[in-house]
Amino acid sequence: MSVTSDPRVRGLAAIVGFLVCVELASGVLQGFYTPIYSDIADHLDVKDADVNWFEAAQLIVSALVVPPLARLGDLVGHKKVLLLSTAVTALGSWILAFAPSFTTFLIGFAVQGAYVVWLPLEVAIIHRRTAGTGRQNLLTRRAAGVLVGALELAVIIGAVTSGALVEATSMTFLLMLPAIVVTAVLVVIWFGIEDLPGTSTGGLDLGGLALLTAALGLVMGGLIVIRLDGPGSVLAWALVVLGLAVLVPFVRYEEAQEQPVVDIGLLRAPGQWPVQLTAFLFGMSVLGAQIPLSTFARTDPAVAGYGLGATAGFVSTLIGVYVIFLALGAFTLPLTTRWLGPRGALVTSSLLVALGYALWLPFHDHTWQALVNMAIAGVGSGALVAALPATAAAAAPPERTGFATGMTNATKTVGGALASAIFAIALSATGSIADPEKGHAPLSGYLTVWAVCAAAALLAGLALLMLPRHVAEEPTPVLR
Repeated sequence: MSVTSDPRVRGLAAIVGFLVCVELASGVLQGFYTPIYSDIADHLDVKDADVNWFEAAQLIVSALVVPPLARLGDLVGHKKVLLLSTAVTALGSWILAFAPSFTTFLIGFAVQGAYVVWLPLEVAIIHRRTAGTGRQNLLTRRAAGVLVGALELAVIIGAVTSGALVEATSMTFLLMLPAIVVTAVLVVIWFGIEDLPGTSTGGLDLGGLALLTAALGLVMGGLIVIRLDGPGSVLAWALVVLGLAVLVPFVRYEEAQEQPVVDIGLLRAPGQWPVQLTAFLFGMSVLGAQIPLSTFARTDPAVAGYGLGATAGFVSTLIGVYVIFLALGAFTLPLTTRWLGPRGALVTSSLLVALGYALWLPFHDHTWQALVNMAIAGVGSGALVAALPATAAAAAPPERTGFATGMTNATKTVGGALASAIFAIALSATGSIADPEKGHAPLSGYLTVWAVCAAAALLAGLALLMLPRHVAEEPTPVLR
């Protein structure tokens, strides 16, 4: 029987179709709240600056939940964990709809961060579904491109929907819409995805999880304090140093475990560390640079001497253009991979991100320049979002695919959180970026942001050159 007649391949389209629904919900979550943060602040009777706590809380949860949930997927089955994480995300979303206070909303937004494990779990489901077809890596990359393309298109849908309805309905009803979408996805996963047992053995490494939680919690806490209080905070740096110090016993402990929550040996493998390092460096731009780009666009050049002077509505248009090119990069990933090979496509995508942000350094005075810069960076970013989990899965043993794909999201989140703190420091004038009323950020701060993003993407491209050529390449198809 040829691979084209394999029933696993014939049924893949249906599986991907159901998973597309999950990524549509993910896109709605990622795009829905951004245009209405100021309205949410009014609804909760807090300052606009306080909404930064929502992002910080969700980044912390995102970084902490991915490794244990990815490991749990390998142990008990990826569908079960996908259901669990979706149920938790739905809970967080419903809390947001009826939150009576800032604190309750903060808790709901943090709990909602469980959705970050969706894409890695979906890639793991597809990778296992196509095992033995002779085209496992090729089919996984194609499916990942479709999923990420759906995600990015849904980001636009979510942003446009919330922006259009915010003045026409109550905040409670508006915030119920994402909760309804996520709850509906629970039904889709339950009936649409096959439930296969886990492929890994052992248990959940609770000791390693505790050390990892302590390390990430301390570092993230320190970064948040730096963002709020500035680089002169002794407490902030003490937290960061203490968190980094905890990594030493964490690594030693994990190396002694038979089934660690973070497989240090696997991460050191030639087929893994370039991918995971790229995810970390990529997170600096795709997660860390979005707020600076938005504030730069909103800045009035007549007042600050730089900026685009764009309205909130036009900033949404800029974001939409960027997301469209993200989707374009994800959808064209199979084509670029065919032309350049898996490694070549990854390197080229990283270089596009580097070029897009480097162009901001000389070209930032006109709207058309901003559109060109973000279009170039967007194509590369969309391809990386789709390719990194698939490449990590291809370079991992079957029983560790969930962990490998999940770590690409975890390292990306940590990179974004670190960059967010660095950029906040760079953009500080007489006050922090979270309090723009104290003064405009200097142009040199924005130049630093773009330079860091470009340098990080360039380093990612160099790291990917170390990826062995055979990683993500297809074996010779087996005829049966």
